[in-house]
Amino acid sequence: MQPDPTSNAVQSTGSPRAAGGTAPSGLGAQVQMFAPLVLMFVVFYFLLLRPQQKKQRETDDMLKALKKGDSVRTSGGIRGEVTDLNDTEVTLLIAEKVKINVLRAHVASKIPSPTKDKV
Repeated sequence: MQPDPTSNAVQSTGSPRAAGGTAPSGLGAQVQMFAPLVLMFVVFYFLLLRPQQKKQRETDDMLKALKKGDSVRTSGGIRGEVTDLNDTEVTLLIAEKVKINVLRAHVASKIPSPTKDKV
C-alpha cells in the first residue's frame, strides 16, 4: 500500500510552506540578504582602509617636509643625511665623501635628531 499523496501528515517536501511557515519575499528578503555584505564592508573600511589612508597621508606629509640636514632611513635600510633634494630624488650622505641618490618615495622615515640631555 502506498500513502496518499494528498495527505499533509505523510507528504514532506522540505519547503517552508509545508512546515506551516511562509517564505520571506519582497524588500525584507533583499535587505536580509545584503545587510551582512554592507556590514562586512563597513568593518573592512574602518579596520583596514581608513588606517592605511591615514598612514599614507602621514608619509606624504613627511616626504614634503624633508629638508637639508635631516637624517632619514630608506626603504632598503640605508641611513643617511639629506644633502640635496629635488621633486623626485634625494641625495644622501651615508659616509664621509659617500653620497647616493635615492628616489624621494623610497625614504621610509625620518630619524629623530639626538637631543643633548640637560644634566
